[in-house]
Amino acid sequence: MSTPKKQWILNAFVMQSPGHLNPGLFKYPRDKGRKYNDIKHWISLAQKLEAAKFHAIFFADVLGGYDVYKGPGNLEPTIPAASQFPINDPLYSVPAMAAATENIGFGITASTTYELPYALARKFSTVDHLSNGRVAWNIVTSYLDSAARNFGLNTQIEHDERYRIAHEYLDVVYKLWEGSWRDDAVSNAPQGTYADPSAVRQINHKGKYFQVPGPHICEPSRQRTPFLFQAGTSTAGRKFAATHAEAIFLNGHTAELVRPSVDSIRAQAKELGRNSHSVKIVAGVLVIVAETDEKAQAKFEELARYGDREGALALFGGWSGYDLSKYGDDEDFRFLDSAPPAVRSMVNHWASTSPQGWKWNKKTIAEHLIIGGNGAKIIGSPTTVADELERWIEVADVDGFNLSYASIPETFDDLIEHLLPELRRRGLVWSDYAVPGGTLRENYFSEQGKNRLSDSHPGAKYFWKAGEEVPEYMKDASDPRSKDTIEQAC
Repeated sequence: MSTPKKQWILNAFVMQSPGHLNPGLFKYPRDKGRKYNDIKHWISLAQKLEAAKFHAIFFADVLGGYDVYKGPGNLEPTIPAASQFPINDPLYSVPAMAAATENIGFGITASTTYELPYALARKFSTVDHLSNGRVAWNIVTSYLDSAARNFGLNTQIEHDERYRIAHEYLDVVYKLWEGSWRDDAVSNAPQGTYADPSAVRQINHKGKYFQVPGPHICEPSRQRTPFLFQAGTSTAGRKFAATHAEAIFLNGHTAELVRPSVDSIRAQAKELGRNSHSVKIVAGVLVIVAETDEKAQAKFEELARYGDREGALALFGGWSGYDLSKYGDDEDFRFLDSAPPAVRSMVNHWASTSPQGWKWNKKTIAEHLIIGGNGAKIIGSPTTVADELERWIEVADVDGFNLSYASIPETFDDLIEHLLPELRRRGLVWSDYAVPGGTLRENYFSEQGKNRLSDSHPGAKYFWKAGEEVPEYMKDASDPRSKDTIEQAC
């Protein structure tokens, strides 16, 4: 008997901006990026993707403008290209999309650097309630100096320090979501009361970075802790992901380049006592698909004509921290000793999978990034694309894909019309949600009843079970965390 094929995870990777990884494409006649601030646009997309059985819509976000290129502080290349500017907060559209759907999940990017944990816990609990448990948090520490300046800092907090802050931040929100309200605080409340005051407690967190007395101001939602995404690829980022993430988003130009990060994360998760394959890993990919390879390539070339090269270099400056305007138009970064090693490394990776003879100057870099950014691009017929995606699953050991767009919603329309039937014919994606009406966590793991963090997850130790007088972690007298309940505190 043959072993059933793994069912892939499919997310739509989007941003509430006129342009995401496609600077200038708002000019393409069939693109609806200008409708980014129209709630009907997002409701329509959510319904379309749910009908196609996507797992989730994954919303990227940034908190500042891309102002490194021709900078510092210069947004002149960014604004005309709509290079992730302007941009709205994606969290507030989720209740409307959730009200118009039943199954699809919503991944929301939010930063541990610029939002206090008490406030963030409230926001996610609220939206998890309103979506009936279909919300994920994509945990980021933020990477733009422009964001730091706008939040009152002269420059960014040092990279690894941001992750040290994030580890404590997660401890705080776990205590709020998992340990502040007992599981039966409302359902088993004394007659005539809304909640049992002895089953709601202060957390009294006192750490290096945060002091949060609590209690959590929201009662537990269906998932309690939202499903946890993370996208760190640095050494500190991979350790953080292996510790906390239930699903990890990795971006890379080839499957071979993604595989070392996958192996590292899975190994670290195992060392931390987690099942290494319980951490789902999705890769970022742009797919341009049409009836034939020739038609798909023609579509890609047509789209590229609308791209804004200055806007692409602005994105590169924000992602890398390097201003390429300081270099001559004809200088090849592969052979330029004055170029930063990180830039040379990136360009060499790109060049290794591109036609020979290309001169990797600013113009070539811009054209490479103009659609799909620094992620992989797969262009072809349904058969060609499905073959390459299968190769990615095998070579990179990923569990699915974050599918970005060149034109919204056209790119997703093409995926639904051309690619998904081929993937279903091969038995690679589901024909319906594993748990109809279920939480995002249930559908990501295809397991009914799996609404909460797994027992091996570090946040699970904070869970206050029904009927339990004091959570297990509170029974250690040396633990500084408070045993006070609301009743005792009053």
